[in-house]
Amino acid sequence: MSETPSDHTPDESIHDGVGTYDVVLLVEQALTAADAQQVRSLHAEIEDPVVYHVLIPLEDAAARIEASLGTLGAGDLMAAPALAMSDVDIEALRRECEENSSSELQQTLAAMTAAGGKVTGKVTSEPPVDALAALVTAVDAREAIILTRSHVVAEFFHVDWTSRARRKLGVPVLHLIEHETFDEQAGSGEGVSGL
Repeated sequence: MSETPSDHTPDESIHDGVGTYDVVLLVEQALTAADAQQVRSLHAEIEDPVVYHVLIPLEDAAARIEASLGTLGAGDLMAAPALAMSDVDIEALRRECEENSSSELQQTLAAMTAAGGKVTGKVTSEPPVDALAALVTAVDAREAIILTRSHVVAEFFHVDWTSRARRKLGVPVLHLIEHETFDEQAGSGEGVSGL
């Protein structure tokens, strides 16, 4: 039997003002006011209350150390001084990472609230796509949006978040570039695709 619009229960409609339309945002860095406005504009026609659930991955202190050592190791060829492991205060670096992630979460929540969104959020130390999948299930989200940095190298690595999320989730997944307008992302500006 085919399903007609009259077969839907009221809570399945996104235009009846009943229930919520939940969206999970996986963001790599704090959203700007423009980012928040763009995200909100995607849901302007939805009559149900839209609730955004923000996830910001905890920056990995170990990865920062490895990246720094890798960079410094390459500098050894140019007679740059080596960084000794004893010079690295791992606990201080971990605290700095937690503080940075918390600050970025608070900035994002403030930007989304200022844009008129109802929003919750948390910093997660889980693998980003796993945390995204768990939260989509927990809040019964209708869609997921992944926002990443616009840097070409970061884009290369984090596109994988989107492809993995599409395979894992049963909801639409949209990948946006932070700090770029929709036009820039489409190639008419200086965005990754507009290079």
